[in-house]
Amino acid sequence: MRFVVDPVSAEKMAELAEVLNDPNPIHLDPLVVQRLGMGERVINQGPANCSYVVNMLRAAFPDGVIEALSFRLLGNVFASERAIAGGEIERRSGDAVHCRVWLDVEGRGRVVEGTATIRPTIR
Repeated sequence: MRFVVDPVSAEKMAELAEVLNDPNPIHLDPLVVQRLGMGERVINQGPANCSYVVNMLRAAFPDGVIEALSFRLLGNVFASERAIAGGEIERRSGDAVHCRVWLDVEGRGRVVEGTATIRPTIR
């Protein structure tokens, strides 16, 4: 399972900051990020990083319902980076599929890890 965002867009970060009413300048102004010693480019919102994992799960299980999610944020995703969401099935119990999930940044490694439980849609 994989879902790739290439590149992570600074423009989309600004749009999401407006939608979330999140005025944190690390998502909007690279000079603030530099001044804080956090890098050279604006930083993606944590919920956006987690949504890449959700998109991966939706693509991998199009008829499934995401029943449970748990994320741990390990690092930042910067504008113009390539983010790769992935996962693997760890086990099945009844009709539930339990997965280990993650988001990696190409060249830097893991920035989000977690777990997910998916069940088939009842029709």
